Amino acid sequence: MSTTPARPDGLLETFSHRLGQLASGLARVGAWLGMLLIIYMLGHILLEIGMRLFGRSTFVLDEFIGYSVAAMTFLSLPYALEQGGLIRVSLVLERFPERLRWPFELFASVSTLLVFGWLAHFWTIAVQRSYARGIVSETLAETPLWIPQGAVLIGLYLLCLILVARILRILVQRTTFKSGA
Repeated sequence: MSTTPARPDGLLETFSHRLGQLASGLARVGAWLGMLLIIYMLGHILLEIGMRLFGRSTFVLDEFIGYSVAAMTFLSLPYALEQGGLIRVSLVLERFPERLRWPFELFASVSTLLVFGWLAHFWTIAVQRSYARGIVSETLAETPLWIPQGAVLIGLYLLCLILVARILRILVQRTTFKSGA
């Protein structure tokens, strides 16, 4: 018996497989960036605690932690979706035989792609506008807002890519995905 995974047959299957591999790799990179942001936040909070013991402050803790939470959330979301880590209500789906579930899975994935694609479109406009106008935060740091907005946008693009790969996989394999653990 061979332990090598079966190679996809056909152009659509090959494309779906390769896109899935690319999307998975990028989702892992997003998850790693999210993890690094958690480490950064811990370090910044500990630094702030230490400085406040001596009556000092960075004065940007709230702002930078807020940016980091937003970026971490959206950069990690594609990986969480791919790994089945998101909450999923499968009450209706489980009532159907397994071979008939894929159209519902397809509908849910396409609907989600449309919503997040729409959000990504308007978020792209916001990032471009912030960059073109040189908009900065109204804080001591005067952070160019396109930087944290751009991190969120990258997460939205990654999520849309994962959803496209998911939709192709559903169409090619006529399969559904397992709920999170």
